[in-house]
Amino acid sequence: MAEMHPPIGTHPVEMEMPAAPDNSVLGVWIWLSAESLFFASLIATFLLLHNQNNGGPSLGKLIDLPLTFVATVTLLSSSLTMALGYAQVLKQNYGGFRFWLVVTAILGLAFAGMQAFEFHHLYAEGFRLNSAPSGSAFFTLTGFHGLHVLFGAFWLISLLFFSFKREFVEEAAVKVKVLGLYWHFVDVVWVIIFTVVYLMGKVA
Repeated sequence: MAEMHPPIGTHPVEMEMPAAPDNSVLGVWIWLSAESLFFASLIATFLLLHNQNNGGPSLGKLIDLPLTFVATVTLLSSSLTMALGYAQVLKQNYGGFRFWLVVTAILGLAFAGMQAFEFHHLYAEGFRLNSAPSGSAFFTLTGFHGLHVLFGAFWLISLLFFSFKREFVEEAAVKVKVLGLYWHFVDVVWVIIFTVVYLMGKVA
């Protein structure tokens, strides 16, 4: 059989395959999708139970909105500092990256401290985890979010120490991107919690 050749003056078309997504980034997206469903179920539960106080104090009357607003601004500011840290990694300015990483961790821990203060205040006023369904729903939702912030802060500090090792440079951009995705997710979840639990709760 005669061998087929392309017509004169033409060249074979080279198909460029799209680059496969990094497994770490793809993995964290799958993980965050599951986390989204988890928090969605907690928020839905809170909306169902937030008025069931069993004759105890109402959350809406106990909310310290100015404190929570400051905590929200603090956490959202940490998203900016996380982005600035990632920008420094892309420039291979690891000193600048470490600076913004420390600032991000401090802001995250400051948010957690304000949340702990709020919990102490609510407990002192009789609004507790086991006092009523509304208390259980509130502390479960905000408590799990607080644990996510603390986990993220621990991750930030761990990455800070790892950044001094030689092998960090080879995977710096991916490692910081994965952490950044998680941190921004935690911030977005808090915006939803702040709107649903605090703003709507105060108005109601």
